[in-house]
Amino acid sequence: MKNFGSLLILIVFGCAQQPESDRLDADGMDYTQYVDPFIGTGGHGHTFPGATLPNGMVQPSPDNGISAWDWCSGYHYSDSIIVGFSQTHLSGTGIGDLADVLLMPTSNQVDLTKRIESRMDYDYKSSYSHDDEEASPGYYTVYLPDNRVRVSLTSSLRTAMHQYQFDDMQTSSVVLDLSYRVNWDNPTRTHIKIVNDTTVIGIRNSTGWARDQRVFFTIRFSEPFTGYQLVEGEEKVGGIETMGIASKSIFSFENLPDKKLLLKVGISTVSNQGSTKALEEISTWDFEQTRRKAKTAWNDVLRRIEVKTEDARLKRIFYTALYHTQVAPITYSDAFNEYKGADSLVHKAGDYTKYSIFSLWDTFRAAHPLYTIINEDQVADFINSMLAHFDEYGLLPVWELVGNETNTMTGYHAVPVIVDAYFKGITGFDVEKAYEAIKASGMQDIRGVNFYKEYGYIPADLENESVTKNLEYAFDDWCIARMARDLGKEEDYEYFRKRSESYKLLYDPETKFMRGKLADGSWKTPFDPKYSSHRVNAEYTEGNAWQHSWFVPHDVKGLIELMGGNEAFTTHLDALFNEDSEITGDNVSVDISGLIGQYAHGNEPSHHIAYLYNYAGKPWKTQETARTIMDTMYDDKPDGLSGNEDCGQMSAWYIFSAMGLYPTNPASGIYDFGSPVFEKATINLPNGKQFVIEANNVSEENIYVGNASLDGQAYTDTFITHEILMQGGRLQFEMSSVPNTN
Repeated sequence: MKNFGSLLILIVFGCAQQPESDRLDADGMDYTQYVDPFIGTGGHGHTFPGATLPNGMVQPSPDNGISAWDWCSGYHYSDSIIVGFSQTHLSGTGIGDLADVLLMPTSNQVDLTKRIESRMDYDYKSSYSHDDEEASPGYYTVYLPDNRVRVSLTSSLRTAMHQYQFDDMQTSSVVLDLSYRVNWDNPTRTHIKIVNDTTVIGIRNSTGWARDQRVFFTIRFSEPFTGYQLVEGEEKVGGIETMGIASKSIFSFENLPDKKLLLKVGISTVSNQGSTKALEEISTWDFEQTRRKAKTAWNDVLRRIEVKTEDARLKRIFYTALYHTQVAPITYSDAFNEYKGADSLVHKAGDYTKYSIFSLWDTFRAAHPLYTIINEDQVADFINSMLAHFDEYGLLPVWELVGNETNTMTGYHAVPVIVDAYFKGITGFDVEKAYEAIKASGMQDIRGVNFYKEYGYIPADLENESVTKNLEYAFDDWCIARMARDLGKEEDYEYFRKRSESYKLLYDPETKFMRGKLADGSWKTPFDPKYSSHRVNAEYTEGNAWQHSWFVPHDVKGLIELMGGNEAFTTHLDALFNEDSEITGDNVSVDISGLIGQYAHGNEPSHHIAYLYNYAGKPWKTQETARTIMDTMYDDKPDGLSGNEDCGQMSAWYIFSAMGLYPTNPASGIYDFGSPVFEKATINLPNGKQFVIEANNVSEENIYVGNASLDGQAYTDTFITHEILMQGGRLQFEMSSVPNTN
């Protein structure tokens, strides 16, 4: 083979659109037709449109090449330039890691040694149009006019598959750029090695939000390349490998059959043996067959909830939401079931699948309760993954990212996830070890818990974001106390039960808000409930007093009493939604979005609030408020999410609420009633049973529950338990345009 640097490739586009995949699932229904992966790629949704499997380790997707908050996933719908297709992406977060192993087919002259100051400096970039772009679960395709090639992507669990259909075929090339980075991710070690004329292996290690991220990759081409050039930084490298922090390469191909080139990219966090083994997941070069398998895998997940409505828009919103809840956590153990741990050592998962990307500040609220219903068989492995993190790090994960503890956000919210699963009867994990782990997290001496233990609350002059941390720790402590009591650990029960009441120390009856309290017991002044300071000198995390003062899900009755009883509580809750939407301060959190009054649906601390009316004897107010949120904060457009998707939480709120349920206390096993939007929702339970929710006469006007029945018997509670739901049955709501105030 010959080595060369710049390639000049002249190609004319002449490919047809990909053939239609089989439309029907095993039950005769194609649920993927209702999923639009572009929902959330606009606005502040931060989702990506590329291909992945449910909980897939790999996510090949387009990258626009911009480092900015709304490009956290690598892609934003407002853009018109693609610089390449990397293999790993985050779904709907507020940070910009991953985007590993960038590949790009091109027919242009490329100089990989040139200095890159902005994306406009990439010779291999291309414009694109949404008219020439398509995405569905497990599939993405786009035509790149500047490079004269159509790119199509699909995947298995750990291997991405790319198909490049060139316009003409004399010579073409593929760029591999390990120096590519977005936001604060920086490569620390890169390596490319030519194994033979169809196989390349390499490593991309990086630091960013994840301080020690490792990706080992193996690329296999369907046809041999006829030449290549290796580059390190701005220098060409001879031989068969290059190593440094900015390794790049370009591979040339001549006379490709049918002007088509395919490649597979397997990944591992441990070894190139693992990344090469991953390639065995795709045993064929048949792109359409691989795409169909991905589609089948998605239909198997999406059919777990069947909804009936004549409104196609609602179906698109619902099934795209269900899709987004299944993107993360990701499979993390490689093809040998090995993974890089939080201690930076190599571990073997043993008899379970190791998962990663636990955005727990978000997902403990509704996504994880949803998993206990429709992903019950995976919950134990989620917990075992958290317990492995405990073994490697000493504490349960806070916000775990590919084998790294980021310690981002507040609370120790692996606790409610574990406790909720325990009380729902989910087995497959060591209960005593789980309790040891949740207690250790509750007794840590970092993140303000040291002050919490010393003062009984977290002083605002000693710890940043003191109010939010205190309120969330109090909820987590209620969870610990509950499990301690069930395990007969009475001393622990009393200790954590008392700590769970610490929220009362932060309530100011004069202002009716949870406020920052100083170490001397006085209130921090001045006080403005609309004031926000993003993560610096703040009492509230990504919010203000209006949004955070309601977080007492474990003792809503106690909160109501603090606020003066049902009527006073309701009046104050009404004020939240009716107040003007001004947010004050010089460093307002950009995460405060999706505002209805001071209620901010675009960020997770507000998600339970609409359901609090139920506890004050005003369920009709929950019904009208939840419906308003669904109608105004979700759409089937790219900007159809009012804030970050956050690994499934924004979507999980909609899934529950659209069925007429919500886990206000996400560790209680109770689902409060709201306002269902579907005529019928059937949950196909993992035990083979069905739980059916029917909303008779539901419409845009009939948003109130007139009365309810369960299995034909009158039902007067405003909630249902997990135990009842999992037994199967039929819950019927008679919907009305007039609230039932009785």
